[in-house]
Amino acid sequence: MLFSRQLSCVASILFALSTTVSGAYDLDPSNKANVVATAKTLAADMLTFYNTKRPGLLPEPYYWWEAGAMMDALIHYWVNTGDDQYNDLITTALLAQTGSNNDYMPIEQTRTEGNDDQGFWAFAVMSAAEFNFPNPPSNKPQWLALAQAVFNVQAQRWDKNCGGGLRWQIVPFNNGFDYKNSISQACFFALGARLAVYTGNSSYADWAEKTWDWMQSVKLISDIGYVYDGINADACSNITNLQFTYNAAGMALGAGAMYNFTNGDAKWGSRLDLLLKGAEVFMKDDVMVEVACEEVDRCNPDQNSFKAYMSRWFADITKWAPYTYNTVMPWIKATAIAGTKDCVGGANGRMCGLKWHSGKYDGTSGPGQQMGVLEATLGTIIADRRAPYTANNGGTSKGDAGAGSGNTDSFGVPLVYHKLSSGNFAGGAFLTLAVLLAWMYAVAWLLKDERSSNNMFQQAKNSLTKGRGMGAALGATSVAAAGGVVMRAGAGRRGKGVQENASSGGSVSDRNSRISDRDLMEMPIRIGHVRNTSDTSIRRQSNMPLGWPRTSMINSGSNSDAGSARGAFVGVAQSDEREALGGHSPIHH
Repeated sequence: MLFSRQLSCVASILFALSTTVSGAYDLDPSNKANVVATAKTLAADMLTFYNTKRPGLLPEPYYWWEAGAMMDALIHYWVNTGDDQYNDLITTALLAQTGSNNDYMPIEQTRTEGNDDQGFWAFAVMSAAEFNFPNPPSNKPQWLALAQAVFNVQAQRWDKNCGGGLRWQIVPFNNGFDYKNSISQACFFALGARLAVYTGNSSYADWAEKTWDWMQSVKLISDIGYVYDGINADACSNITNLQFTYNAAGMALGAGAMYNFTNGDAKWGSRLDLLLKGAEVFMKDDVMVEVACEEVDRCNPDQNSFKAYMSRWFADITKWAPYTYNTVMPWIKATAIAGTKDCVGGANGRMCGLKWHSGKYDGTSGPGQQMGVLEATLGTIIADRRAPYTANNGGTSKGDAGAGSGNTDSFGVPLVYHKLSSGNFAGGAFLTLAVLLAWMYAVAWLLKDERSSNNMFQQAKNSLTKGRGMGAALGATSVAAAGGVVMRAGAGRRGKGVQENASSGGSVSDRNSRISDRDLMEMPIRIGHVRNTSDTSIRRQSNMPLGWPRTSMINSGSNSDAGSARGAFVGVAQSDEREALGGHSPIHH
């Protein structure tokens, strides 16, 4: 055994040296030592984008949720390879972002955080529970309890409009509160199904079933297995027909867990089969392609990571529904081989790009691309991994069925109050006075009569003394002044593009200012090229579909399916290509 480990270690070192020199990997999915060595280097390169001094945060332009997804990738790396060198890093990050109520709503993120963002962190701790990842100290929140807290908080947000579903955003003043996106539903659905499997509690399964039924009722899951991106939250009559890999894979993950929980119920087998059939839209020669953006140069930093979750979750479902192995494994192996061949960029000559099927490095790199190839590579050895633990078969993570209950107000915002100090009161009084004086000055300036020899303060005093309808004037000018400030601020944001500090989370203005349709219409297109992820001015906000809402990409007929193998995406690609080639067709997203 010792000799075998030493031999494996030597093989890993030689492999790492060879990739450093030559750049490209030579992945052999049938050779576990080769796969593990490849994964080790991929993981190390992925972490070059992560600063351990800021636990649980990625730098611009990457959002908070993707750091949670990265921790999940590292947990999968550990359980598949046995390499525990990142375990302390993972634990530190997962505990750093729990928030004061231990429900993954840290105060720095609550004003920009969506249900899907919170769901990705819950997935990471759920994986930790399922794989018996080393438990936190007893005085810290435990993995299972954290996942249960997120589920309970989100169950409280189940919306009455249109019969159910979760809104994308948590608070009403965020752009996207009027949108119910499929990834938020998929996270809630799959988390409930996984909790049902782990705990044996059918209440979680009931919620999962309820979520599936609602998704089908509003046609976000089509009759041919397509999972569309989202729907208007108030009318539920307009479906955004864009398809992304993580929407389909997230629903498949939950369906696989439900198949396991129901002991192979044919109903859930049929539902899982339907989703896998629909997922064929993302396969090109068995290699995963992000069809809504990849082939027409429209993927942003978020979307660059989506194929990672399809690779991860498709591999995971084979442990809950083993019959799916022969369906998904050809996709995972082909994707892993193509992806590793694309890892020839960066200063070290082995950073991964996005367009794996093209056979040509596209010039991009980022944590999403790196995570995508890592997950596909790990998926090739899924057969060697044991099935997830449960509370009844060796799972050690401690739960709390009531965690998160009552933590939030009606919008899901944590009720956190802090006693104000005398300094806080003094500062507040000073700021209030300053704002009041500035407002009075603005009103006086707006009412100034240029024809009068009196200064503006004398004019304002005379107006008040003579009672010239000052109440109405003050109201009107206040509204006008406020509107002017908002318009000016909005124009400034649009002019400068979206600039969010992913690590601060203290400001909501940047994330809430959605890129205008005009900006999207004027974006240059380069067929066969993926945008550099450092260009933050062109990325969409969180997980909202590009340019949402766009009537050209909305299906008002609730049960209409796309007429081609690639769904509504084909129309987008064709119009984009026409403009790129000099045509005059408008660009739709």
